[in-house]
Amino acid sequence: MSRTRIAATAIGLAGALAASQAQAQSASSSDQEIALLKQQLKMLEQKLDKLQSQTAANTAATARARTEAKAEAKAEARSEAKAVVANANAAIPLKGPAPASGVVVTMPNNRPTICTADGANCVGITSRVHWDVGGYDYRPNTAATVPQKLDSGENVRRARIGVAGKFFNDWNFALVYDFGGSSDGFGGAAPGSLPGGAVSGVENAYLSYTGLKPFGGRMAIEAGIMDLPYTLDEATSSNDTMFMERASAGIVATNIAAGDFRSAVGTRWFNDQLWIGGYVTGPSTGAIHSASSAAPAGTSEQYGAVARIAGNPISGKDYSVHIGADAEWLIQPPRNLIANTQTVTLSDRPELRLDPTALISTGAIPNVSGAQVYSVEAAATYGPFIVQGEYFWYNIDRTANTGVPLVGAPSLKFQGGYAQAGYVLTGEGRTYNAANAAYNGVKPAHPFSLDGGGWGAWEIAGRFSTIDLNDQLASANGIAGGRQTVYTLALNWYVNGNVRFMLDYLHGNVSKQASPVSTADVGSKYDAVAMRTQFAF
Repeated sequence: MSRTRIAATAIGLAGALAASQAQAQSASSSDQEIALLKQQLKMLEQKLDKLQSQTAANTAATARARTEAKAEAKAEARSEAKAVVANANAAIPLKGPAPASGVVVTMPNNRPTICTADGANCVGITSRVHWDVGGYDYRPNTAATVPQKLDSGENVRRARIGVAGKFFNDWNFALVYDFGGSSDGFGGAAPGSLPGGAVSGVENAYLSYTGLKPFGGRMAIEAGIMDLPYTLDEATSSNDTMFMERASAGIVATNIAAGDFRSAVGTRWFNDQLWIGGYVTGPSTGAIHSASSAAPAGTSEQYGAVARIAGNPISGKDYSVHIGADAEWLIQPPRNLIANTQTVTLSDRPELRLDPTALISTGAIPNVSGAQVYSVEAAATYGPFIVQGEYFWYNIDRTANTGVPLVGAPSLKFQGGYAQAGYVLTGEGRTYNAANAAYNGVKPAHPFSLDGGGWGAWEIAGRFSTIDLNDQLASANGIAGGRQTVYTLALNWYVNGNVRFMLDYLHGNVSKQASPVSTADVGSKYDAVAMRTQFAF
C-alpha cells in the first residue's frame, strides 16, 4: 500500500488510543501521554519505512528472478536450436573444400593445352596457316621455252591443324593434317593433276620416347610420319624461316629421301652444344604403294636414310656460331612393275609456290639404283644479325638393270647451295634451338597494339641461291636439267608471337638448253612479288 494510506491508518489508531486514554486518566497526565503517542508514532513510521524497503526489495528480487528465468529460457532455446542444427548437419553431409582439380588448362604461346595436375600428361591443339598472294613477271627466252607463262594468284601454302602432347612425361606424340596446297593440285598423283598436291594430307603422325638421357644429354627415339631435322634450313620451322620458301638446293635434296610428310624411324641425341641424329626413311604420305597400279601409276615403296651432326660450339649472350654436316642415301628407289622402270626426278619450282610449274628439272632419270647427297651447313648470329648458308653435292647412280635404255650409264653429279643474311631492325635476335640444331624465329619484344603497345618486330633479309642440274652435256648419257639462280629480298613484320606478314621480291634466271646434245636456248627470266599472311600456335 502507499505511504499516505499507512500514515492515515496510523494516525487513526493513535487518535483512538488517545481518546481511550483521555477517558481513563486525568488531565494532569496529558503531556506524558502525548509524548508517549509521539514516540509510538515514530516507531510506527520506522516500521513503515522498513516494511516499504522490504516491499521494494521483494519487487526487485521478483523482477530479477523473472529476468533470469527468461535468460535461462532463451539459453535453453538456443541450445536446443544448436542441437537441431547439429543433428541436421549430421544427417546431411556438409560441402567441404573443393578438391584439387584433375586437369590444368594453359595457353603456352596461345596454344590451348590441357595437362594433368602433375604435368606428366598433356595434349594441345596446334595449327598454322600460310596464305600467299602475288604475281610473276615471267619472260621466256625463246618460243621453245616451256612454260611460256606463269600464273599469278594465291595459294593456301599450308593449312595445318592437329594435336601434340605427351604421356607420362617421356612419350611424345603428334597428329597433324595439312589441308594446304590449294594451287598445287590436291591429289596430284591422279592423271592430269598438277604436281605437288599429292603430299597434302597427314603431315605428322609419330610417337617419340625421350626417357633416356645418356652421356649427360637428351635422347629421342621416334617413329612415324614426321618432319626430319635434316639440313639446317629444313630443321628450321616454316613459321620461322626468313623467306616464304626455302632455297631450291635444299628442297631438291630433301625430296629424295627426307623432308616433310616422310615416314621414318630413328633417333637423335643432343645437348646444348652438339646434335647427332640418324633415321631410316620410307615414302612420303600420298605416295601410291602399289607397284602394279597402272592408272594412276604406282611404285614400290622406297627406302633411304639420313644422318646429321651439328652444333654451336661457340655461343654467348648475344652471339653464336653453328656448323654441321649432313648425308642422305636413297637405298632402294621406287620401282614400277608395269612399265618396268626405276626412276628418280630432281626438280623444284622457282622458290615460290603460286604456280606449281618447275622451271628446272632433270626429268625422270632411268635405271637409278641409288642416290647420295652430302652437304655442309654454317650459321652465325650477333645480336639482331644472322647469316646462314649450306652447300649440297648430289650423286645419282644409274646401274639398275630394268631393260630400259642407258643401262650401266655413268653416275650423275649435281650441286647447289645458298647464302642468306637477316637483320632485325627493332633489335630482337634469334635464339638457338638445341633440340633441332637450328635457330628459332623472332619474338617481338613489344607486340603490336594500337592501345598503348609497340609496333612488333621488323626484319630485312636477303638471299642468293643457285642450283645446277646439268651434267655430262654434249653426251647422250647427260642430263640438261638447267641452272637456276635466284636473288631474294624480304621484309618481315612480326606482329606478335603468333602473327606475321612477309613480303618477298625475287629476281630469277634459268639457263637451260633443249637437251644434253642440243644447245638451243629454252631458258627464262622472271621477277616476282609475293606476300604471306601467317598465323600459328
